[in-house]
Amino acid sequence: MNQGLILLLVGLCFACTERLAFAADVTVLLSSNAVAKPLPSTHVHNLFRATTNVFSGDSPESDAAFAEIAGLGVKTIISVDGGKPDVELARKHGLRYIHLPIGYDGVPTNRMAELVKAVQSSSGPFYVHCHHGKHRGPAAVAVICEATAGWTTNQAATWLKEAGTASDYTGLYRSAMEFRQPDTAVLARIKELPETVRTSSLVEAMVAIDMEFDRLKAVQKSNWDKIPDQPDITPAHTSTILWEHLRELLRTDDTAGRPADYRAKLNSSEKLAGQLRILLREPNATTADRNTVLQSLGKSCATCHTKYRN
Repeated sequence: MNQGLILLLVGLCFACTERLAFAADVTVLLSSNAVAKPLPSTHVHNLFRATTNVFSGDSPESDAAFAEIAGLGVKTIISVDGGKPDVELARKHGLRYIHLPIGYDGVPTNRMAELVKAVQSSSGPFYVHCHHGKHRGPAAVAVICEATAGWTTNQAATWLKEAGTASDYTGLYRSAMEFRQPDTAVLARIKELPETVRTSSLVEAMVAIDMEFDRLKAVQKSNWDKIPDQPDITPAHTSTILWEHLRELLRTDDTAGRPADYRAKLNSSEKLAGQLRILLREPNATTADRNTVLQSLGKSCATCHTKYRN
C-alpha cells in the first residue's frame, strides 16, 4: 500500500479516536451534572456532589466535619435546616454560613429566590445541608441547580431519588418538578442573606402539628383511604409531615430548655407518629392497628397540652 495512504489512514483513525474520547468525556460530564455522585466521607453523612460547584450532605456537628467540608474547596455553607448553624466553628475553617430554613412540604417561592440569590452572589463552591441530608437539603440543591446549572426537571427529580429523598415528601418533589426561574427584579430586591435566623416559635410549630393531626382524624373517618377534599395529599404523606414536625421540635433550643417530663412526652408523641407513618405505608396494616396508634398519639399530645400548653 502507498506509504502516503497509510499515513493518511492512521491520521484519520487517530482523529476519530480523539473525537470519540472527547464525546465520552462530554457524556461523563453531563452525567455527573444529572445525578447524585456519592463521595467517601468519615465525618459527613449522605455526602454527594451535585455539580462541580455544589455539594450536599447532613448538618456538620464537629470540628472534623467542618474541616472535611472545607477540604472539598467549599467556601459557603447553605443550611435549610431549622436548627441553629454553628457559625463560629464554620468561620474557624474559613466558611461562611447562610441560613434559609424550609419545611418538609416544599420550597416556598420566596425561599427559592433566596437560595438562587445565595449562589449567585456568594463565593463558591457551596455545601447545602438539612439535618440528615436526605430530604430538604437535596430539594434545595435541586432548585439551585435548575436555576444556575441548567438542570431540567427530570434531572432534578433523578437527583432527589438518588440522594435518598423519600417519595413521601411530595411537596419537595413538586418544588423540583414545578420550578420556575425567579424574576430578576425579585432577585435584585434581596439585599441580605442571614448567617442565622430565628426559626418558628413553639406556637407556630404546634399550629402546624395540629393541622396535620386534624387531617389524620379526617383520614380515619374515611377508613384510612384518603383525605376528604384533598386528593393531592395522601395519608402517608400527612403522617410523615406530622412526624417530621415533631422530630424538628425535639431539636429546638426551646425544647432543650424545658423540663425532662416535657421532653419525654414530646419524644413519646414523635415515636407514635413514626409508628403511624409505618402503618400507613404498609398495605397489610389493619384499620384497628392504625386506629389504636392514632388514639395513643392523640392521648399523648393531650396529656402534654394539659400540663404545658393549657
